[in-house]
Amino acid sequence: MTVNSAISGIDDRINEQTNYLVALDVDGTLVDHDGAMSDGVREAARAVVDAGHHVIIATGRSLGALLPIVEAIGLRRGYGVCSNGGVTIRLDPELANGYEVIDRVTFDPAPALTALRDRVPGARFAVEDAEGNFLATSRFQDASFGIEARGVDFHHLLAAQAVRVVVNSAEASTEEFADAISAAGLHGVTYAIGWSAWLDIAAAGVTKASALEVLRESLGVDPRLTVAVGDGSNDIEMLRWAGRGVAMGQAEDEVKAAADEVAASVYDDGAAVVLRSLV
Repeated sequence: MTVNSAISGIDDRINEQTNYLVALDVDGTLVDHDGAMSDGVREAARAVVDAGHHVIIATGRSLGALLPIVEAIGLRRGYGVCSNGGVTIRLDPELANGYEVIDRVTFDPAPALTALRDRVPGARFAVEDAEGNFLATSRFQDASFGIEARGVDFHHLLAAQAVRVVVNSAEASTEEFADAISAAGLHGVTYAIGWSAWLDIAAAGVTKASALEVLRESLGVDPRLTVAVGDGSNDIEMLRWAGRGVAMGQAEDEVKAAADEVAASVYDDGAAVVLRSLV
């Protein structure tokens, strides 16, 4: 099913009188870096959902790690963007699993993996493939995968069709890691470096913003009525895309520079204040 046809099938169940599109990052925005969501953020998010706005979780997490957040804020119908824009889902309790994947953008990870293999000290690699599985080297597991990764050798990763590639190092400092990524000269992909020695790679041109724009157009929301809240480098395009882009208070300066305003930090329930302003 295409994104447009999925949306057209439920348009009549959406309250067109309230037409904000609210895109919310997860880690560092809705939950802190220990993965905890405060009661204040949960209640504010549920209030925006109940008010009938188009609330869309937009996260670097993969599908399995997105779904608990959707459940926590009571979002049963609508859409979700995960894997940094690589996967879009439609939520509907009438579906067998409560959701369906309506878009998945894949790419050949081999050039990026090959370029990075010998440049990042102690690198661990994981690939989310076209079927939603995770393949990883060096017993690499992370909560953002949403499922347990299957251990494979590096050459097996080269043959996969990827939605998301993750590179992590326990040996390199954040600065050393960033320098190694820069020196690798990645081409033909989109990537974002995390707050630690962590790299997410997606297909060229694929970001949270690119997936959200497809949904915005299909839902018919005025660009001026889009709101996005995030804290990471993978949120920069989304914050620039939104009519009202809000950076979290603990975000790096480059993220804040992409936003229209800066909220309080995740530890001060900054997202809750933004969400309450919409209801």
